[in-house]
Amino acid sequence: MLLDVRIAALLLVLPLSGCGTLYLAQAAAGQWQVMAAREPIAAVLADPTTPPPLRARLELVAAAREFASRSLALPDNASYRSYAALDRRYVVWNVVAAPGFSVAPKEWCFPVAGCVAYRGYFSERRARDYALTLESRGYDVVVGGVPAYSTLGRFADPVLSTMLVYGDEQLAAVIFHELAHQVVYVPGDSAFNEAFAMTVEQEGLARWLGQRGEPDALAAWRQRRDVQAEAAALFATYRQTLRQLYAGGLDAPAMRVRKREVLARLGDALRALEARSGVPVAYAHVDAGLNNAHLASVATYFDCVPGFERLLAGAGHDLPRFYAAVKTLAAAPPQQRRAAVCAVAPRE
Repeated sequence: MLLDVRIAALLLVLPLSGCGTLYLAQAAAGQWQVMAAREPIAAVLADPTTPPPLRARLELVAAAREFASRSLALPDNASYRSYAALDRRYVVWNVVAAPGFSVAPKEWCFPVAGCVAYRGYFSERRARDYALTLESRGYDVVVGGVPAYSTLGRFADPVLSTMLVYGDEQLAAVIFHELAHQVVYVPGDSAFNEAFAMTVEQEGLARWLGQRGEPDALAAWRQRRDVQAEAAALFATYRQTLRQLYAGGLDAPAMRVRKREVLARLGDALRALEARSGVPVAYAHVDAGLNNAHLASVATYFDCVPGFERLLAGAGHDLPRFYAAVKTLAAAPPQQRRAAVCAVAPRE
């Protein structure tokens, strides 16, 4: 996941005005708070007062970080070699929105990062206040806590205490994912960027578990990955159903009724998949009901993954060759880039 806090430094030199200034200011303040809390992981491990549970987690992080550069050809830099303890559950809260009758995500545009399909806040209250503003304008909205983000190497991103709630596998995976954003990032194409990072994450975790000699963990992870892919396919199918509904010319009241019916069927399908597989499925138990923003969020992360997996297989699972091919695509015109890896309908 990318949060455009890299623009924080620009506040020192660029004149800004309006509500955009307030958003950038909170991003700058939050980023500096994270940076100020950093300690080298080596120093935390060398400190005899470090609690054993924290020591064990950071030892795992250090091993995964070395594996990322040595075995996955991910950047060998200062990122994820320091630790920052935060006094909250998440580092940021993301707001994702989509119009009431569209499955295309709303985008926000910033310097350097281009347009992205989410907006991050270091304060949950501010995120939820902004979500209420969007809802009052007719948007479907999701607010979700995020344990980690990438600044694309502009800062030396630390491992955050919010990341340590993950199990061992997911903790390693998130490091691989965030470092992948430093390899390739296309301003204005969230779906391309996130699916690339998801593909690196999955390939990296398979290699990590194999290298550690954990066949049972690897088999369990592969089952979860396969169920995740089934869930993503369900989201894609129902998103297409909604896309057709929204283009069908019904009046707004009738369309709202049909929309609720389609989303309810998707919820039932996700719960059935969970019951059949025994694997927890994201959004299967959303108490308030699914909406367009949930579907848009899943599309951002997963729609293009099969295309990247084909590209990886075509490179013989040689990661440097794969990265080079992705960089070539990243430089291509948007339509050509999306045609190569994103086997979904064009953006609305």
